[in-house]
Amino acid sequence: MTLALPPGSLVNERDLCQEFGLGRTPVREALHRLADDGLVEVWPRRGIYVGAVDVGDLRGISELRVELEGFAARLAAERITETDRAELTQLRSELERVHDDADERHLIHLDQRIHRLIYRLARNSFLEAAADRAYVLALRLWFLALERVERLEDAVHDHRVLLDTIEQGDGDHAAAVAREHVEDFERQIRQLL
Repeated sequence: MTLALPPGSLVNERDLCQEFGLGRTPVREALHRLADDGLVEVWPRRGIYVGAVDVGDLRGISELRVELEGFAARLAAERITETDRAELTQLRSELERVHDDADERHLIHLDQRIHRLIYRLARNSFLEAAADRAYVLALRLWFLALERVERLEDAVHDHRVLLDTIEQGDGDHAAAVAREHVEDFERQIRQLL
């Protein structure tokens, strides 16, 4: 996902087992799940390779994400509980503490947590799985352009409005903000690539 292993590079099962201190079975199961998500490609008798990142996929991924993210935000706003509000408050306070010199890995991790919380608050496991899969594919494109992103903290800070509208229970506004966020992401990536 982070492109630490470049697209097209060979994945060595034995090295993964050693690196993570796991047996072959859990590593193989994980690799098969990654293959299902399109993150690795399995070539029988040739090996497993990191999946390609195709900038041409940006439009299709974004079209899907606009709908999924908007729908997830709407449901999250409509189904929010007091316990959920406490989680939103915690994430919002983390956003407030982000400074201009923040580490980009920390910002991306925070972005992931925010999106995944919204998916979870929608309380629809099928939507959560689909939205998360689309998010991961978009994130790979983000990592491709990351070295050219000048103000990453601005993109992460944009979540404040989204979290506020969800907390207020405003489903229509939350859906609109989420859709705009994804459209902005696509525009930024397109400019950078």
